[in-house]
Amino acid sequence: MPDGDPPLTFRDLAGRPVTDLKGVGEKRGSSLAVVEVYTILDLLQHYPRRYLDRTRQARIGELVPGDEATVLAEVRSASTRQLRGRRTLTNVVIGDGTGKVTLAFFNQRWREKQLKPGMQLLVHGKYEVYRGTPQMGSPVVDLMGDQTGRIIPVYPQSEKAGLMTADLGRFVAEALRRCAPRGLLDPVPEQVLDRFDFVTREAALGGIHAPETMVEKDEARRRLVFDELLRVQLELVRRKRRIERETAGIAHTVDGELVDRFHDRLPFPLTAAQDRAIAEIGADLALARPMHRLLQGDVGAGKTLVAVTALLAAVQGGHQGALMAPTEVLAEQHHLGVTAMLGDLSVPDPTTLMGDRPLRVELLTNRVGAAERRKILADLITGKVDLLIGTHALIQDKVEYASLGVVVIDEQHRFGVEQRAALRDKGDAGAAPDVLVMTATPIPRTAAMTVYGDLDVSVLDELPPGRTPIATEAAQTPDEEEDVWAAVRDEVAAGRQAYVVCPLIGESEALDVRSATETFEELEGGHLHGLSLALLHGQMPSDEKQSVMERFRAGDVQVLVATTVIEVGVDVPNATVMVVLDADRFGIAQLHQLRGRVGRGEHASRCFLVGEPTTSDGESRIQALVDSTDGFALAEVDLDLRGEGTIMGERQKGRNDLRLASLRRDKEWVATAREVAIQIIDEDPELEAHPGLADEIALLLGDDEAEFLMKS
Repeated sequence: MPDGDPPLTFRDLAGRPVTDLKGVGEKRGSSLAVVEVYTILDLLQHYPRRYLDRTRQARIGELVPGDEATVLAEVRSASTRQLRGRRTLTNVVIGDGTGKVTLAFFNQRWREKQLKPGMQLLVHGKYEVYRGTPQMGSPVVDLMGDQTGRIIPVYPQSEKAGLMTADLGRFVAEALRRCAPRGLLDPVPEQVLDRFDFVTREAALGGIHAPETMVEKDEARRRLVFDELLRVQLELVRRKRRIERETAGIAHTVDGELVDRFHDRLPFPLTAAQDRAIAEIGADLALARPMHRLLQGDVGAGKTLVAVTALLAAVQGGHQGALMAPTEVLAEQHHLGVTAMLGDLSVPDPTTLMGDRPLRVELLTNRVGAAERRKILADLITGKVDLLIGTHALIQDKVEYASLGVVVIDEQHRFGVEQRAALRDKGDAGAAPDVLVMTATPIPRTAAMTVYGDLDVSVLDELPPGRTPIATEAAQTPDEEEDVWAAVRDEVAAGRQAYVVCPLIGESEALDVRSATETFEELEGGHLHGLSLALLHGQMPSDEKQSVMERFRAGDVQVLVATTVIEVGVDVPNATVMVVLDADRFGIAQLHQLRGRVGRGEHASRCFLVGEPTTSDGESRIQALVDSTDGFALAEVDLDLRGEGTIMGERQKGRNDLRLASLRRDKEWVATAREVAIQIIDEDPELEAHPGLADEIALLLGDDEAEFLMKS
């Protein structure tokens, strides 16, 4: 490449196959394809997963039991023996001159062929002494090849690819050498680099792959993490601003009499968090562009009250509000809850004799009879219905509004972006209604900025007065389980009610139903004999589910045995005990949701997590729930335990956007990248003055990816 040419861009590197490099023939090219490295850009973004610092390297002879360590050693021998039940144990003995340790691999017979005597390995695992023999169980193994240097980068490897860390290091060094004459384009604005004291992109790629010191590696990582997060945030903010520019909205009257009347008649003061969220939503509603806001609140934090305030702001300006829930049971719950909350609230109306008219709230689900449905739809078009509550039935073609002003969607993760778009189209005269999305699944704020990038976020992080804290206990032995059923009988004797939730057995709902049915029969004939029990699961006909819930609400059923259909929205203040069977089969968010079904009245409530965890992660999840009732703290623990794949969903699988950045480790950089992205886009909405950044976003977050970001 002659000097004097412009610096290389990521697009240039993406256009050159990795087989152009010296030493990478067709065979090596096929091996690299296994780890999804096809181009020079892929290679430079195939980052090391850890580093061996030779200056601080552990020696086998110095390890003590319980140490988690990385050692560089040579294979001495490998052998496999058959265990009971068709299992195998492969033992590989390694040594480094100061001592030996046995690596134990269950059901990995191929290790015997892979790890031949004389090979150099880097091994990472927990050092223990078992029956007098030092060993590491199922450690992470990297094939090293001949490695020199004080700090050795260790690359992610694939068993099938047969690539050693030394090979990858050599190919990367060759790629960087070939880029050196022209250098690499650095598209991030200079003032941003100066503000955070970032190294150049070229220095960062050199420093992440072949650092001289660990400090150099850290500086390189910091820069590359920021670049990844900035690209994602620029795309999210650009699309968000585009929607705001291109869609007309309704400027609502925020400080009107109807909202004041509603707040004045509440039996308790609003929490500071509710006041803050209402102010944030009010500021959005007052603007003539559509709101897109996520209202995150822990179970019982009073989200519905905030949502109703937003709906009433629409009504007091002469518009209508809609509240959409994912299931009929939930829509009916909301209808009951909202009508109770509003009571006989009347709307100021100067055209009537008394200056007021009653506020009209209707429920629309598939269960509403044909005649009733026709009447509701006719009154909706003429504006006689103020608030409509229902399922996705609210956005079907036949449903037309006089003037839809605010839409509240409950439980975002059950609604696709298409449904949100359909609601926007229901607005009148081309003005899109304001959209508020409520979720009771707390998401760490940094993750929310990335996952719900098209939404602004409001958080309710305190509980209203009167909510009783829920005591959570784990019951792991048969004796402890006996105590649980005794506690249920005691609560029922005191006039309270209980839930028993059955485990998720498999992907199949039929299996889960079987488990619920069996549990119901066992409890009815055993531990809870003589109490009034009912069964609830997802495969029951709607009217039967409805009838069971009504009997439970009315107190005719003392113990409800259910699958996770009760996870969201079921509200029975008299229920004070939640028993979750095989609790370690559930995720943290789901357990927290289930627990939130109790503690809704004035009586102290308890949650029992029954069953002996079969994995250490299961144990950690249960311990987290015993230790905390704060959904946001639990969401952070969940992120730590499960990694961000759960939050990024399908996006993580083999995509280009987050190779190095972690929503956990790099929390503060997510927020910083968002702030920088807003500054850049507000000055340059379509990135015309930043062609390098625009091109990288198009290359690495192609349209499909960006669409997915907005839908997730």
